[in-house]
Amino acid sequence: MVLKKLSRKVKTLVTKPFDKKRGSSSHPPLPPAPSFHKPPSPIHFSPSSPEQQQLLLSPIMPPPPHRRRPAFPFVFPQENSTVLPDPSVFFSTALLSSPLPTNSFFQNFTLKNGDQPEYIHPYLVKSTGSALSVSYPSISHNSAFTYQVFNADLTVSAAAPSAADRHVITSFNDLSVTLDFPSSNLRFFLVRGSPFLTCSVSRNTPISISTIHAILSCSSPTNSLNKYTVKLNNNQTWLIYSSSPINLTHTTSSITSAAGFSGILRIAILPDEPDPGSESESVLDRFSSCYPVSGEAILSKPFSVEYKWEKKGWGDLLMLAHPLHLKLLSGDDCDVTVLTGLKYRSMDGDLVAVAGDSWVLKSDPVSVTWHSIKGIKDDSYNEIVDALRKDVDGLNSSAITTTSSYFYGKLVARGARLALISEEVGFPDVIPAVRKFLKETIEPWLEGTFNGNGFLYDGKWGGIVTKQGLTDSGADFGFGIYNDHHFHLGYFLYGIAVLAKIDPAWGRKYRPQAYSLMADFMNLGKRSDSSYTRLRCFDLYKLHSWAGGLTEFADGRNQESTSEAVNAYYSAALMGLAYGDTHLVAIGSSLAAMEIQAAQTWWHVKEGDTIYAADFTAENKVVGVLWASKRDSGLWFAPPEWKECRLGIQVLPLLPITEVVFSDLKFARELVDWTLPALGREGVGEGWKGFVYALEAMYDKGSALEKTKRLNGHDDGNSLSNMLWWIHSRDYEEEGGCQGGGGKFCWFGHYCH
Repeated sequence: MVLKKLSRKVKTLVTKPFDKKRGSSSHPPLPPAPSFHKPPSPIHFSPSSPEQQQLLLSPIMPPPPHRRRPAFPFVFPQENSTVLPDPSVFFSTALLSSPLPTNSFFQNFTLKNGDQPEYIHPYLVKSTGSALSVSYPSISHNSAFTYQVFNADLTVSAAAPSAADRHVITSFNDLSVTLDFPSSNLRFFLVRGSPFLTCSVSRNTPISISTIHAILSCSSPTNSLNKYTVKLNNNQTWLIYSSSPINLTHTTSSITSAAGFSGILRIAILPDEPDPGSESESVLDRFSSCYPVSGEAILSKPFSVEYKWEKKGWGDLLMLAHPLHLKLLSGDDCDVTVLTGLKYRSMDGDLVAVAGDSWVLKSDPVSVTWHSIKGIKDDSYNEIVDALRKDVDGLNSSAITTTSSYFYGKLVARGARLALISEEVGFPDVIPAVRKFLKETIEPWLEGTFNGNGFLYDGKWGGIVTKQGLTDSGADFGFGIYNDHHFHLGYFLYGIAVLAKIDPAWGRKYRPQAYSLMADFMNLGKRSDSSYTRLRCFDLYKLHSWAGGLTEFADGRNQESTSEAVNAYYSAALMGLAYGDTHLVAIGSSLAAMEIQAAQTWWHVKEGDTIYAADFTAENKVVGVLWASKRDSGLWFAPPEWKECRLGIQVLPLLPITEVVFSDLKFARELVDWTLPALGREGVGEGWKGFVYALEAMYDKGSALEKTKRLNGHDDGNSLSNMLWWIHSRDYEEEGGCQGGGGKFCWFGHYCH
């Protein structure tokens, strides 16, 4: 067994079994089922702090109609949507009184028939009728895309299922979802990163396990009837473990229990190793008796997230880590062992086994700043001031024609940038005009007086929607069905943060509305009386956001623009700075830092990377749309050959934190060289060219400046002032970095030893 030692606190794996330990049993009520070999005793984790239970000023969930709704915290007026699906179809009644997730890793289980697969690493899992199918997906790829293929390798059901049975979600958490099939007496604990599929069976129920492949053999190696090895004709070998003896027989396509069974079944594939005596099998054997029933991610410290699993059975827990997990896993803060000898293939890179009941992941710190990280030299001020005069003179709220929450938000943020640039170059003369523009554009959205659109509250799922989105699922890019919430609201938060900074009295007046917008996608609490679900967009297992809302997709959730996701959390942190809210600064900064590292891991495709296949890596420097089970070179709005759009959508909006997103200058050069030929295509937008030149400025300031001056226009969220600010704040010759702690872009790292 090859081990990777994280620190002196990381345990050394021994060949004998782990000492029997006790698991926890605080999961919601479940029909009785014995655990593996030894009855578990509860382990009670300490309750999280109030800050972890809810984000500051987390609004209150609207009560039933017969009760008065509290006036504070602020909630936008409630209206009924005609386009949202009914959550009661798949959620248990007990869950319907609380806000529900709308961008979760299990969202397909809640939409339409609930029968599209979801990627519960390392398996694709699909629920159909009264059965649950599991697939260890193969990966298909070419130069344009790569995706995981679902095949129903094994399907688990009761031997005599009810025709009317379907799954019910009885609980969910950051790292897990529990599916019940009530008529079949089956409960599945789908915990992300578990190499085992775990099923609890109650009431002495006969079990059926079928397959689309041919079963070559199904045998109990030691005749104990607690473990079976199943060989299929597609070269797969699966292991079935049971908490008590079960007598299984098989035909060519199915495995059944001769009598009823009550207990725990655990099913795992031997990853690419059909030999029953392999090292992988011995590891799975050793950890088969401890199973997770749920998993929570705790954000209790800046730039850190702790995973804690509720487990049952005995022994230590075995889970799988993706490449970013392995990079961030901190051996100084948790007691884990990395077992590099057990790996599963994945769209996200190899999943490596880790033994340990809790993990601590630490990202590089990032200091959120209003202005450029390294500053601007005095001799560049005049050129930027000249551009500022013209850009500010062009601000006119009455001339805005768009009613789109996305495009309107971009215009707000564009105006706010001008105020901060003017501060940085010592030209406050234009700030009053910017302040006036921001008030005129933001206040109507916060007060509900904007003509043609506005923010409302949906009580069905629990979140903000728009007037246009109430009756049109395609309006505002699907905002009304919970698409892109962090993108749209992030732009508004940026404008609010800047306006609260330059006009504190205004900030105090509209703080309730500002926090309500923020909490829609950044609420940390799990209270049933909150108005918003926990972290609507951010995935605490993948460590990045998803943008697709309540739309069923065969490939799961998706996100296109990582830079707009970074902007959302960065803007929330800026709002925390404006309001003196250190907790909000810490959470926003932490989520932004993790989103950045995820973007650099999975969206940025660098020379020599091995996560994706060679043919895809050779042709793509950025992923267009990243799905849970697919990587696409195309965009929602552009074909793959429009490389300037693929680059630009990963850069905009251009901000101080953009420097952190593209901190690898070698990759920035690779990306620009890959994109520049596409600018010769007829019809390329001037705005998209600007983002290419912005990255070029990171290593060739003179060339980028010359090209920028020739542009005839800019993206609707960008300006000449912003481009000049960016170019003149580049100082690529200066050595960056902090040696004692923190990261290259973390100022307090200079003082850490």
